[in-house]
Amino acid sequence: MQRMFFFILLFILSLTGVAQENTRLSLQQAYDLAQKNYPVIRQKDLVRQTTALTVENLQKNFLPQVTISGQASYQSDVTSVPLTLPGLSIEPPSKDQYKLVADVNQLIYDGGVTREQKKIQLQAGEVEEQKTEVELYKLKERVNQLYLGVLYLDEQLKQAGLIKADISNGIKKVEAQVANGVSFRSSLNMLKAELLKTDQRVTEIQSSRKGFTDALGLLLGQPLNANVVLEKPVAENRATAEISRPEIKLFSAQTSLISAQEQLINAKNQPKASLFLQGGYGRPGLNMLKNEFDLYYITGIRLSWSLGSLYTKKREKEIASVNRKMVAVQQETFLLNTQTQLAQQAAEITKLEKLVATDEEIIGLRVSVKEAAQAQLENGVITANDFLKEVNAEDQARQAKITHQLQLLQARINYNTLAGKQ
Repeated sequence: MQRMFFFILLFILSLTGVAQENTRLSLQQAYDLAQKNYPVIRQKDLVRQTTALTVENLQKNFLPQVTISGQASYQSDVTSVPLTLPGLSIEPPSKDQYKLVADVNQLIYDGGVTREQKKIQLQAGEVEEQKTEVELYKLKERVNQLYLGVLYLDEQLKQAGLIKADISNGIKKVEAQVANGVSFRSSLNMLKAELLKTDQRVTEIQSSRKGFTDALGLLLGQPLNANVVLEKPVAENRATAEISRPEIKLFSAQTSLISAQEQLINAKNQPKASLFLQGGYGRPGLNMLKNEFDLYYITGIRLSWSLGSLYTKKREKEIASVNRKMVAVQQETFLLNTQTQLAQQAAEITKLEKLVATDEEIIGLRVSVKEAAQAQLENGVITANDFLKEVNAEDQARQAKITHQLQLLQARINYNTLAGKQ
């Protein structure tokens, strides 16, 4: 019984742990889950498989290459020796001839072509993987929008709760005044109507929040609890940032690929050497004067040097040079655009920091005015409508602060995302 109780307790604790994991989420966890769930992630494995298979095929270039061929022919004339000697007869070969040949070729030196082709395939695979990384990094922007949208709505719900508390306090005071005959019921109804409007606002915010969390859950590949708590990320502002985006690695990989292609151009212009063995069976064999079926073979070393590629080598080098310059221009353009966006985000961060600081002062003043109005309402100096004006004024001030705070957080996160720091 004790052992059974122990296992039941462990099971309950594990469920509790899972529940806690499902009700709390950080921005980094959202990034990780979104990338694992995004279909593009599977492309990386496919690229690696393709690269490995291609390289494996290239390694087969140094295996013996066997070719088998056969031929049966009839020719109108054959070589004959027009010579007649006593006791000597030279039989001419038959006009119908047969040949079955097996050629075995063993490459021993290809000028480095196979080596450079393998480098190109590996580098091309690296380029494709980096393209996938770039695509995955763009996913962070979508996660940021949904994640920060939920945080903004959470702050709106908190603010709506404060408004409801203020209005509820006002209702209690006016109810006492109505009971004592010092206030009109219309003032009480006005406050109750405002409380209902605030409840409607809460309903709208909760509905919007559900839409955001559902969309975020789809992006993460797992449903999110309706009461999921999103941890507010800490995004420090960086005055200067070294750009370390996946695009930089992509440009580097593309440059390395062009370098490998240049090496292949050089390798194609090198001489090649191979061993060969040719074995055959036919009539006639190597001895043309022996008019019968016979076995034969030829073996040796073969050296070849194709000079035709020399005609195009210069232009192929120029094409590679142009491609290298194009990649450099693309990288320079990307860096310029990113630095421009970083400068804009830095200016936006500075502006929002000042606005948030001012919001604190405005809220402090609005709170003091509202508290004074609350006391005046209790003493019957002002009407419920006047009190609501001050409550709404404080609400607007807090709404402005919430908006500016989330905008500041978003600007800092965008800054870090642009710089590749997240």
